[in-house]
Amino acid sequence: MKIDIHAHILPKTWPSLKERYGYGGFIELDHYTPGSAKMMRDDGFFFREIQENCWNPEAILKDMDAHHVDYMTLCTVPVLFNYWAKPEHGADWSRFLNDHLADVCREHPRFIALGTVPMQDIPLAIKEMEYAKKQLGMPGLQIGSNINGMNLDDPALYPFWEAAQDLDVCIMIHPWEMAGADRMKRYFQEWLIGMPAETTLAITSMIFGGIFDKFPKLRVLFAHAGGAFPFTMGRISHGWHARPDLCDVHHIKDPRSYAGAFWVDGITHDEQAFKFLLDIIGPNRICYGTDYPFPLGDLEHGAFIESMNISEDIKRKVLADSALEFLGIQL
Repeated sequence: MKIDIHAHILPKTWPSLKERYGYGGFIELDHYTPGSAKMMRDDGFFFREIQENCWNPEAILKDMDAHHVDYMTLCTVPVLFNYWAKPEHGADWSRFLNDHLADVCREHPRFIALGTVPMQDIPLAIKEMEYAKKQLGMPGLQIGSNINGMNLDDPALYPFWEAAQDLDVCIMIHPWEMAGADRMKRYFQEWLIGMPAETTLAITSMIFGGIFDKFPKLRVLFAHAGGAFPFTMGRISHGWHARPDLCDVHHIKDPRSYAGAFWVDGITHDEQAFKFLLDIIGPNRICYGTDYPFPLGDLEHGAFIESMNISEDIKRKVLADSALEFLGIQL
């Protein structure tokens, strides 16, 4: 079995949010030609161009069949989080996206959905989490790596983590609104190195903030192979030993010991890096993922993993078993 843990979809159309909410800053789709659309902010700013496989389930299924993918886990595109919007509007928008995701999954059982919630208001986020889990049957959510600049160890988020743990909701954390983005506008660096750095910040914030100790049953997955964390873990651990006065303010264990406390997807684009990831994180916590359908994703759908000289047991864990454990489902 082959389960893609990390892929994106958005609705083909949606109402003008500027008109709906009375202020601007939202993304719209301009279907300027058949099969392609421009993601535009409502002030005319061009974000990116997408193709039909970003909104059409039939096009996605065609790609899945071509690459022998059995199931795909779909979530929204992070630019649509809209955490900056007014809370009641964030809640309304999250409900729209979640209902769309649920419809896609009902019509096409090979899809699994991770919902979205208005993280700018934690009580509303928990309410939508409950709706996504209990009413729509979603096993989990996707959230951003920070909430309007607030790191994921902030005490304001404790009720959210507790609710996710109590509801048995898994959480995929995707980098967005990257730290230092103002210095990375050239050469596509915001995506090339900004995202891995942002993901590392999210991981270390949760480790040093004691989140995995406070909520030991929480199931969390970090996108893009955990960013730079696996490759800087030695430095992070050394800092914990060398400067406990600065690093160990919450009396945590050695940061190395948390490598098994969360999942990552396996998007490394490099066989040697993937082997290192296997050594550091372990096959039980690595899930095959693609970041489909975007160019920085693994658009060969795990072919490099399947062709690697590793055991069939490891391949089985990475390609399916780890994802099933993270999602908390059986197929």
